[in-house]
Amino acid sequence: MATARFIVSGKVQGVFFRASTRERAMDLGLSGRATNLPDGRVEVVADGDAAALDALEAWLHDGPPAARVDTVVRDVWTGPVTEGFVTG
Repeated sequence: MATARFIVSGKVQGVFFRASTRERAMDLGLSGRATNLPDGRVEVVADGDAAALDALEAWLHDGPPAARVDTVVRDVWTGPVTEGFVTG
């Protein structure tokens, strides 16, 4: 098991990015959360199989159809992770 934090920038708020991320993460068997940040970015924290995290990261670079992703930054996360996948 591994845990990662992704910061996604671009047009990622108001385009169903969090809900779509939740759906993709759950399909991959990941737990965690997707949260809008005050500066317009989205923070995603996910925990699970390393290959599933890699697949989520690849998906985050595109996001849902209405999104325009400029950058995705991946960091190690050592904080708590919620069971299941929530948006906030």
